[in-house]
Amino acid sequence: MTSIAFSGLLTFTIAIVVFFVGSGINQAVPALRSWNIPEAVTGGLLAAVATLIAYRVFDTEIAFALGARDMLLLYFFTGIGLNARLDDLLAGGKPLLILLALTVAFLVIQNLVAIGAVAALSLPEGLTVFLGSASLIGGHGTTIAWAPLISQRFGVANVMEVGIAVATLGLVLASLAGGPIARHLITRYRLKSPPGEEAVVGLPASADRKASDDISHVSLLRTVLVLNVAILIAFALEGVVENTGLKLPMFVVCLLVGIVLTNTVPRLFPRLLWPTRTRALALVSDLALNVFLAMSLMSMQLWTIGGLGLALVIVLAVQTLVAVAYIIFVVFPLMGKDYQAAVISAGFTGISLGATPTAIANMTAVTKTHGPAPRAFIILPLVSAFFIDIVNAAVIGFMVR
Repeated sequence: MTSIAFSGLLTFTIAIVVFFVGSGINQAVPALRSWNIPEAVTGGLLAAVATLIAYRVFDTEIAFALGARDMLLLYFFTGIGLNARLDDLLAGGKPLLILLALTVAFLVIQNLVAIGAVAALSLPEGLTVFLGSASLIGGHGTTIAWAPLISQRFGVANVMEVGIAVATLGLVLASLAGGPIARHLITRYRLKSPPGEEAVVGLPASADRKASDDISHVSLLRTVLVLNVAILIAFALEGVVENTGLKLPMFVVCLLVGIVLTNTVPRLFPRLLWPTRTRALALVSDLALNVFLAMSLMSMQLWTIGGLGLALVIVLAVQTLVAVAYIIFVVFPLMGKDYQAAVISAGFTGISLGATPTAIANMTAVTKTHGPAPRAFIILPLVSAFFIDIVNAAVIGFMVR
């Protein structure tokens, strides 16, 4: 087996090329645009297939340096926090609680499906948690964190490999399912974006939309400066957060710092130009999200999925069907059955099967075509990147015991 490792700069450059390849394919295939498949997903999956071919056919394993990806994640979530005005948070209080309750309920359902499937298919008991919320809602990070303990507790040697494979396939399924779900709901119920809303992430795809402010090198630099200051504050607070006993990922700390800053600094210094809801911040957030997602998908080791086996593939198929049914028949109606609910439904695939960036990418692809939905971009990250991680850890701990 030959190994090829790409440096950080080359990985970043390839990710940009991958995005443009995906964009070109989406332009050439109208079905991908109409079903709201993100460009980074199209290009990233194609690149992942290419690395799979290199592995299987040419006996070559390609590895990417992903340090830049982690920084892009911090930029993206800080941008989400900077867009979270207090008025929107207060207005989103009830929907936030409803979405949190729906997510917790689905977390329980997902684990019940995993328990039933393991019993029905006579799979090792130790795989239960990795066929449920640990790998699907928790993703790769949660899988890696819990695998050693579960392997020791149940005596199953390959739980790490299975969990990573399940999380990888879940990420793929979430990337492909969100857009079509939103398109189905928007078309069926003839939904439209409320007038006068500004984009939170990304700029509209339609050229006839008027810009509410101009993008210049000054506005971009001002935006990057604010983002950097917020991220530096988050790093400075990392030790303080750990001392409280909370184990929060750094991107969650960045999200919370962004929320605090955007609701205090403009009030203390009203003459200060602040990037909240500007096209410059939307552009930087969109850039960070797309390159992050392209890097995440193109670096997937799809050959690990080949070791799942038919039984585990069946379980994942059932989990996907349950998630889609839950989104269409439970999440969408209870979130208000309006355009915001349709966008949240697209993002819920990322909560249920993939990861928060996948959820945001799905929502961004929808809003670029159909119009902004700012409240969706505020409440969903708070649920999926903060509250649900705490609940998931408690549930996983209970299942392990």
